[in-house]
Amino acid sequence: MTGSLNNLIYAPVTELQKEFRCRVPMNGTRQLFLVDGGVQGTGRELNISIAGSEAMEELLQVVAVRTDDSAQEIEFADSFNFGKGSSGKILLCSHTFSHRAFRTHEKISISLEEGACADFTIMQNEHNAANHDTAYDIRIAAGGKLKMTFVTLHGGVISNKVDVSLSGTRAECELNGLYLMDGMQKVENRICLNHLVPECTSRQLFKGILDEKSSALFDGLIKVVPDAQKTEAYQANHHLLLSNDARAVSQPQLEIYADDVKSSHGATNGRLDEEQLFYLRSRGIALKEARLLQQMAFADEVLSGISNETLRRRMAELIGQRLRGEFSDCRNCSKNCC
Repeated sequence: MTGSLNNLIYAPVTELQKEFRCRVPMNGTRQLFLVDGGVQGTGRELNISIAGSEAMEELLQVVAVRTDDSAQEIEFADSFNFGKGSSGKILLCSHTFSHRAFRTHEKISISLEEGACADFTIMQNEHNAANHDTAYDIRIAAGGKLKMTFVTLHGGVISNKVDVSLSGTRAECELNGLYLMDGMQKVENRICLNHLVPECTSRQLFKGILDEKSSALFDGLIKVVPDAQKTEAYQANHHLLLSNDARAVSQPQLEIYADDVKSSHGATNGRLDEEQLFYLRSRGIALKEARLLQQMAFADEVLSGISNETLRRRMAELIGQRLRGEFSDCRNCSKNCC
């Protein structure tokens, strides 16, 4: 399905209304369903174009669901194009409706023309048997600004591969990510951020909270070509390990061929601060709640990057529920946990 926002129909198919209710949207949100890779159950891929100088007044939420109607492995592609000087905010959500071993391959293309501004929030919430890999191909022209925040709440194997090209001067890209893993869950975030012209800026901050035997991989490359002077590029990846069996691997990389560049990267793996826990407990806070407060404080730096205040508060609520163990699996949350 191709077209501007005004040409699309925003109504969940009747069957989904009976079994799914997403509580993330707030007033002023349009909701569009991708059912087993097809828009509103039509089978057609999603291609959205924002006209030049158009400013989206409403948040667009695209809810991608896997259902028993299509239990086989699927592959689909979606695209978002922001015309010159346009702006908009997109919320992309992914869910699974049963415990089938769904395998999903998704490709998302995002292009920002000159002076366009786009704000994406990605919420991933699938069950333990789901395997979902998404490849993002992002192109940002001169003066374009992209902010993208990943919130991975749940999933068996979740893989995000993000390739960004800053191809016009004064282009900016900010990538933030928070992932919560437990059991045998695995998450991978592979980032390749290409500075192709001078005077561009990029920032990356990815954080993970890992429990039990879960694992995470962060592989981040910043590449600055020879003529991309006046580049500013920053990258950070931090993990909080809640058990001795949790595993996290960070592979930050800088590949710089210009000499007038400001760039840094860093990575840490750590555990809950025992001194802070002792302080909180000495103030009458129970151990379980003290541990939760530390984890929420760790997550807050990423959440603060979500510009929509109502959405940010709702994401914080979901993360608190997840960390408290109030939902540990999509099957156990009545299909309306988010």
